[in-house]
Order: sequence, then C-alpha cells, then structure tokens
Amino acid sequence: MLGVMGYQVSKTDDEWREQLSREEYAVLRKAGTERPYTGEYTDTKTVGVYTCRACNAELFRSETKFDSHCGWPSFYAPLAEDRVEYIEDSSMGMKRVEVRCASCGSHLGHVFEGEGYGTPTDQRYCINSISLTLQPAE
Repeated sequence: MLGVMGYQVSKTDDEWREQLSREEYAVLRKAGTERPYTGEYTDTKTVGVYTCRACNAELFRSETKFDSHCGWPSFYAPLAEDRVEYIEDSSMGMKRVEVRCASCGSHLGHVFEGEGYGTPTDQRYCINSISLTLQPAE
C-alpha cells in the first residue's frame, strides 16, 4: 500500500526531523551531500546488506561495492531495480541522475555511467554513507 506521497513509507517533515539527526535529514530529505572521504562506509569491506537509513529498505549488497576512490561508497548495481528510483538532476550546473530510495523517497546519491571502471554494469552508484546502514552478514 502506498502512502500519501506515493511511497510505502510516508512521514511528515516533522516526523522525519524527529527520527533523523540534523546531518541525516540534510542528506536524506533535502538531497544534501556529505563531504568526500568522511563517510562511515567509504572504505568498508564488511560483507552484508546496505539499507536505507530512513526506512530500512534493503538497497545494496556488499558484493556490488567497489573501490572507486571518489570519496563516497560506490556500488555497481542496486539489490534490485525496484529498490531505487531515478530522478534527473540538473543542479550544480550539470546533468546527473539522482538515486532515491523507492520505499521512502530519501536521497541516496547519484549514478554515473561510462567512467571506465571495470564493473559488470559500467555504472557507479555514488552513495552517501549517511544515507545507509550496513547490516553485516551473520
């Protein structure tokens, strides 16, 4: 069942502010970006599943994470295409594709193609650590 905004998880702005820290809110709900090389998961090699920090939806698996040396965690594919949504983003004077959680609409980061990384998809999902929570494999 979809919420008011068309998402399974739908909350008011006040509810999001209450649930999230100021930094999480700025990135997840206002499409901010954490500073490069400062995120908790930039260099993490732990095996597990990365979930949306706002709603806990499973988004990425550690098997698709790779070292892009861009300053943010990078993945070459989401867990499944229906886990994320894509929004054209022309802010900052360039055309990019924003990646959001399909369950709650929270901003995760951006996806880039054709950068020459040796990944199966030739894509780099450049995701803010603060948008994710790692659930380590047991």
